[in-house]
Amino acid sequence: MRKLLIFSVAGFIAQLIDGSLGMAYGLTSSSVLLAFGIAPAIASASIHTAEIATTAASGLSHLKLGNVHKQIVFRMVIPGSIGAFAGACFLSNLPGDIVAPYISLFLLVLGIYITLRFLFQFEPKGRSKEFSKKQLIPLGLFAGFCDSVGGGGWGPISTPVLLSQKGIAPRKVIGSVDTSEFLVAVSGTLGFLISLGPEKINWLYVAIFAVSGLVAAPVAAWLVRIFPPHLLGLIVGGAIVFTNSRTVLHAFGVSVPVIYFIYLVIAAVWIVAIIAAIKKNRQIREEDLSV
Repeated sequence: MRKLLIFSVAGFIAQLIDGSLGMAYGLTSSSVLLAFGIAPAIASASIHTAEIATTAASGLSHLKLGNVHKQIVFRMVIPGSIGAFAGACFLSNLPGDIVAPYISLFLLVLGIYITLRFLFQFEPKGRSKEFSKKQLIPLGLFAGFCDSVGGGGWGPISTPVLLSQKGIAPRKVIGSVDTSEFLVAVSGTLGFLISLGPEKINWLYVAIFAVSGLVAAPVAAWLVRIFPPHLLGLIVGGAIVFTNSRTVLHAFGVSVPVIYFIYLVIAAVWIVAIIAAIKKNRQIREEDLSV
């Protein structure tokens, strides 16, 4: 019962974050499942099945609020779906015990990247407003494949690249990524159903993550308009790093005292980064008010 309660809270928070940042539902949810010893393919399959409901709700919410850039959605969704299907078939044929540490390592790297990106608030470079098909098709294919293999990756890979495009509002990038993720989730789920079989998917986990995500989706679409995205990015990045570091450290045979020391270092850096982000956001607000 405690595990199910944790999963429901994790699903709510994951969708809240994803709908606000355009990333991290799969990363957050998969990290929690992997931490409880769920096999990577089962974890990714369960999360992608739940995402069919959550991404549909999130996409509709963003559409209603005008947060969608249709060109991005149309050009990324088909290659993204193909990549997700291929990634699901690939992961389903790998031994769970062997691949688990590598999936956690992949998630850990993405968590570090998210943390650094929002900590230093990388500025977009000057470019033209429109993305070409040559840019969006490979991006969608790669992001979709990584999304299925890692249990998450569509947002963390797609969103930063799209945000580097000067002239497109961040909320439209986030809304477009969330909206296109619906068909990516459907394709990934089909790949897992064909490769694993429906009996391998934990439908109770699917229901818990789906329901909690559906509750959070409309709240997230509203939150993206008012909440400082860099602060939310730091929170989720640190959580992903903290969760997946355990699996990686144990896989490499690191001693328990050293593991606890690394936990303390990660927690300390994480807290300092959040405090610095809060102070910086307060300073920016004060400067805006004084103008």
